[in-house]
Amino acid sequence: MLYAGPEFDSPQPRRPRRRPLALALAVLVPGALLGWLVYAGVSGAADGETTAAASPRASAPPTVSATTAEDKKPLGSLRGKVVVIDPGHNLTNFRHTAEINRKVDIGTNRKECDTTGTSTNSGYAEAKFTLDVAHRLRTLLERRGATVKLTQDGDRPYGPCVNERARIGNKAHADAVVSIHADGASAGQRGYHVILPGRVHQGIADTRRIVAPSARLGERIAHDFGRATGTNPSNYIGDGTGLDTRTDLGGLNLSKVPKVFIECGNMRDSKDAALLTSGAWRQKAAQGISEGMVSFLRG
Repeated sequence: MLYAGPEFDSPQPRRPRRRPLALALAVLVPGALLGWLVYAGVSGAADGETTAAASPRASAPPTVSATTAEDKKPLGSLRGKVVVIDPGHNLTNFRHTAEINRKVDIGTNRKECDTTGTSTNSGYAEAKFTLDVAHRLRTLLERRGATVKLTQDGDRPYGPCVNERARIGNKAHADAVVSIHADGASAGQRGYHVILPGRVHQGIADTRRIVAPSARLGERIAHDFGRATGTNPSNYIGDGTGLDTRTDLGGLNLSKVPKVFIECGNMRDSKDAALLTSGAWRQKAAQGISEGMVSFLRG
């Protein structure tokens, strides 16, 4: 507070300019002080400090953004993805030798429509193995939301031919295709390997656009298959990598979408055959292929 008494009692000359200055200070100082207090309260709240003025703002509920369709998508979902599974061979191909021996164009040359496949020494057919794993794989991928198509489901007398198998994947605009097989090599040759398409641009075949993505698909399937099944890459193909590139398979040459083959083991080796004939191991095989495909499809 300003004290005005001395202005009347003092013998000093009056200085009229001092009073307006004192009045201005009387108005400005409290205003500045109030402004500083408001600023301190607001800036303290912004900095996360706890003050009486800031506490109502600090206790307000956080803003929740609107939920989008993407937020609702399950983690790892394959919704919108199309996968084609190609169970190698057909259980009744052996009854239709004339049909499956008919030659079809694969770009680089002409090859048989299909073959009977191999079997274990005890008679467990490759075609039975491939269809069983395909069914298990389909279930796993559909659980993740993928649309899954099979090239055959034991519902046709033979085949389909290798060129038709490729067309099925192409027509479906598949994001990935896997052809399931088991090898028929000599005893002692063990392990799995994944066959990748090589670069082909000849006749009706042109794999140039799918070589790179197919390689990524194959690498991921090979890695996850080995981990899931506890088996090793082939000791006779692929130099220990579990990968083999070929340009003589119509199912790969004629594909327009990423595609690989997997030879899950050697049916003619007793140790591999013991695995291939085990339902529990076939489930692991399907799991490994599924995980590799999911990894590829999710990027």
